[in-house]
Amino acid sequence: MTRHRLLSSWFQDSLAVRIAFASALFGLVVVSGAIAVGFWALSQQLDARALTELQSKRDLLMHVLSEIPSPQAISQSRHRFNDLLIGHDDLHLALVDPASGETVASFSDVAQQSVAVLAAAPDSLMSSPTWAAPGGERFIAVRGTTSMASGQPVRFYLSLDRRRDLRLLSGFIKATLVSLPVLLLVVALGAWLIARTALSPLRHFNRLAASIGTQSLSHRVSLAELPTELAELAREFNGMLERIDDGYRRLQVFSGDLAHEMRTPVATLLGRTQVALSQTRSVADLQEVLEGNVEELERLARLISDMLFIAQSDHKENPLQFEPIELALETQRVVDYLSLIAEERGLRLEVSGTATISADHLLVQRAITNLVSNAIRHAYSNSTVSVMIAVNGENATLEVSNQGDGIASAHLDRIFDRFYRIDSGRARLDGGTGLGLAIVRSIMSVHGGQVTVRSLQGKETTFTLIFPTAGVAQQTESRHL
Repeated sequence: MTRHRLLSSWFQDSLAVRIAFASALFGLVVVSGAIAVGFWALSQQLDARALTELQSKRDLLMHVLSEIPSPQAISQSRHRFNDLLIGHDDLHLALVDPASGETVASFSDVAQQSVAVLAAAPDSLMSSPTWAAPGGERFIAVRGTTSMASGQPVRFYLSLDRRRDLRLLSGFIKATLVSLPVLLLVVALGAWLIARTALSPLRHFNRLAASIGTQSLSHRVSLAELPTELAELAREFNGMLERIDDGYRRLQVFSGDLAHEMRTPVATLLGRTQVALSQTRSVADLQEVLEGNVEELERLARLISDMLFIAQSDHKENPLQFEPIELALETQRVVDYLSLIAEERGLRLEVSGTATISADHLLVQRAITNLVSNAIRHAYSNSTVSVMIAVNGENATLEVSNQGDGIASAHLDRIFDRFYRIDSGRARLDGGTGLGLAIVRSIMSVHGGQVTVRSLQGKETTFTLIFPTAGVAQQTESRHL
């Protein structure tokens, strides 16, 4: 039982063994077919040779009989028949008088037996009949009637023993059966060696995969001298390593940024609390410390909430709830909510245009809120923050513009990265987490849209949300956030 399990495990684990086994099976089928065809061809050739030999003997026999005067003279001419049959112990001849049915001459016991068998055979079966003796020997025979020198008819029965041919066929079968296992073993061994050689690059893959760790994600499989099939596998493998490497690097950056972002509020909380506990404080002083701590804890809670949202977005864990959304109406709700903050800075909020999309209501509301609040935070006092909605072909666009310092071109490619801040000090004072624009990008991504930005320093900055229209957006309903 243990040996069977080992062989089964070896067969399952080794691709080279599988190829060798399949090659052996295929070889068995091919060789078996070749043996069958060879046996049939050899049998046909032996039959044709035996019939040709028998017919030539028949012609010679008829010539000899035509020179003998009568059936009664056959006994005096036996030497001529002996000359015909000498060296051919597999030939058997019997001569019969057709008038009386008596055997005129019989040159062997088999010849006498053939008379009883062949005389009863219909003429339609006598083109090249075969018959079997009681001992199991098989013969091919011809019979016919010919005239002697006197014109008197005589009937002949000429049989050829097929034992030599049958021994040849039997030897062919035995030889092939003996050589077949050896041949299949050679085929299987050759296929195994070829497979082992051809699959050697896979062992390199295995060694490379075993060596991959967090410090060696930059390793790649060389495509040089690889066959086409393995080159494609190597490209996919290298692509996988690149994606893993990129994800790991992003995770490292994210972890470092996250630790940096959380360190500030935690350090503030710890410092304020330690200072408050260093000496006796009044109730008013302690209340002031607690109020400050609440602000930091709220900021920390927002940071954690934003991180969880982005993580869920990256892994598409929650299903989107698609519904028709009127962008103008939704934007006006956001503007009304943020109007008090805008009034404190002397800003005007304007909304124009209209469009209907199919999207997740809460996510779209959050994306608009992040952009409008970001525009309010960075706009010049007593300026206008405008929101323009339009339909352009298959897309609906929502543009949020403000007058402010603008964004330098060096920062435009990175402002949607997590924790990226142009002015980190100001952002922390404003209570920002550095994740607002990253959240907007994630929301647009799961909706099949995108967010873009253009900015002129000291003039205007515009963020644009590009949504698929209702017909296109419905195609993304199966996607997950």
